[in-house]
Amino acid sequence: MRKVLLPTLVIITACLLMVRLFYLQIIDDSFKLKSENNAIKIKYDFPERGYVYDRYGKLLIANQPSYDIMVIPREIKEIDTTEFCSLLNISKEYLITKMKKARVYSPMLPSVFLPQLNKLEYAAFQEKIRRFSGFYIQKRSLRDYQVDYGANVFGFITQVNENIIKKNPYYSGGDLIGKQGIEESYEKYLRGQKGVKYLLKDKFNREIGSYKEGKYDTVSEQGNDITLTIDGELQKYGEELMVNKWGGIVAIEPKSGEILAMVSAPNFDPALLVGRQRSKNYTLLYNDSIAKPLYDRGLLAEYPPGSPFKILTALVALQEGVIDENTTFFCHHGFSYARGRFMRCHCSGGARQLFNGIYQSCNTYFSNAYMNTINKYNSPAYGVDVWSKHLKSFGLGTFMGCDLPIGKRGKIPTSKTYKKLYPNGGWRSTAIVSNAIGQGEVLMTPIQLANMMATVANRGYYYTPHIAKKIKGELIDKKFRTKHVTTIESKYFEPVINGMNAVYGPGGTASGLEVTGIEICGKTGTAENYLKINGKRVKLQDHSIFVAFAPRENPKIAIAVFVENGYWGKRWAGPITTLMIEKYLRRKITKVDFEKRMLVGSLKDQYNKLYPTKHQDSIAILNSKVKDSIARSKRGNDSIIEKPLKEKKLDTIKKK
Repeated sequence: MRKVLLPTLVIITACLLMVRLFYLQIIDDSFKLKSENNAIKIKYDFPERGYVYDRYGKLLIANQPSYDIMVIPREIKEIDTTEFCSLLNISKEYLITKMKKARVYSPMLPSVFLPQLNKLEYAAFQEKIRRFSGFYIQKRSLRDYQVDYGANVFGFITQVNENIIKKNPYYSGGDLIGKQGIEESYEKYLRGQKGVKYLLKDKFNREIGSYKEGKYDTVSEQGNDITLTIDGELQKYGEELMVNKWGGIVAIEPKSGEILAMVSAPNFDPALLVGRQRSKNYTLLYNDSIAKPLYDRGLLAEYPPGSPFKILTALVALQEGVIDENTTFFCHHGFSYARGRFMRCHCSGGARQLFNGIYQSCNTYFSNAYMNTINKYNSPAYGVDVWSKHLKSFGLGTFMGCDLPIGKRGKIPTSKTYKKLYPNGGWRSTAIVSNAIGQGEVLMTPIQLANMMATVANRGYYYTPHIAKKIKGELIDKKFRTKHVTTIESKYFEPVINGMNAVYGPGGTASGLEVTGIEICGKTGTAENYLKINGKRVKLQDHSIFVAFAPRENPKIAIAVFVENGYWGKRWAGPITTLMIEKYLRRKITKVDFEKRMLVGSLKDQYNKLYPTKHQDSIAILNSKVKDSIARSKRGNDSIIEKPLKEKKLDTIKKK
């Protein structure tokens, strides 16, 4: 048996090898294709990216033609470098540097030598391209923004780097990929599928036809169009209102979780990140560490929520049964909660129940409600965890899970938080009472504040906020169609909403901000603002906050507005909230005095006081560069006109 086994194994192995060789050499010519690579040129056909529309079908992003000069180092013969550099308006240093990079990438494969030529440059080079062997033109498409707003929502397109190429075999050197915003989140839908053509070359390196009559060629497929949940007109209006202010606006449709507007200020024209100047413009924006125009405050900025958080304090206290609508606390223009500890209150003082406690924003009332919630349990640690669990059912203290690639958790403290802060123990509700009014260890992002309002508007449930409404040929992710129910019973929302509606009435903290015919429920907010300067904790100007939803019944919009260093809620965030709500519901503005004040109003003097160090504002610099770019485009030197940043919008006021 042993004598037969070994010869049998040898024969079987030999047969398998012969079958494999026959398959590779006769049936499958893919390896032959690779072996004949010297005589074959691979040419990619890049599809157009999918178009992007707003919720009403308005075109936001289209495409425009662009031309890249590609290089295959091994195919370069002797060329006149002086003529070459002069023709492309580049230096010899640029030529040398790019050639070194191309050889490192691959001497046999094409890589981008000079990206994004305009039409005149393309025509001039195409006329003389035969003199420069190893170089050829690759046509692509770049983004063509139809609007000058929404940069933080859209993101931008950039070339892939080596790490991306290693991770994803779809991409090769010089390919474009979406970064940030929807361009990154929905890259696999927007990019489409690139086509490939294999072309035969003769000994003079000239194309002489398709390899194997196009047997291995593939056709490119255009990217999927995407319809966003964004209301383009509302987004633009929000950015105009936030000119010369820092902060964020997030508006959500409560019944669906669709994001209607997501403003981050300061903002910039998305066209700045298209074309030959994209890299320089991006660097300038990135290096502005003061205004941070690339920092999406709506998703990333974690702020103390201030008085709007009192809404949640009340709801948790009602659910825990430690207060009801008639529970009364007396306010003596503040709250003495421990020996030598006094929390001031700006309400008129006197007896406070839930209703007037909300519309007059009484610190005393909500501090007592919070302490009663914690003190209901024998252990303050257990009480804090119960309170924290309720809040997390609103989506707080964790990533919202929206369909944009960035975000922050915010912070909802638990007993673990205070075990770290007080390692020796001994802490009680009095030590953490500032949580009651949205200070202390509580942090929220503007999108979390807006989602909180959507949840209140729905009387206890929400859908995960998202920005894609429809993808051509695809369904949106199931998680955006899943209802999330809070731990607060729906019956407790109505008394809180009663107080929020009265905020706009006589004696309310938003009195004067109401709109005739629209029943708005809201809450003003003023959050203390501290910053470490030279190692010291310094008190700065307070933040202005406002949250609201409207109309009261069958609500259509929930919104959060945050204006950094904006004094108090009613001064800046309140009027902006009112204008955004009326704009969305009526498509016109009746409070024109508010509008004018918000459009021309500026907090730049306030910001300059905070940062006395002289620095160049990236927005001002880019405005100057943009004017030069527009002038050049009129002379026919640029194919892509870079539109100016919205640093000032006085033209909007003139039209009105």
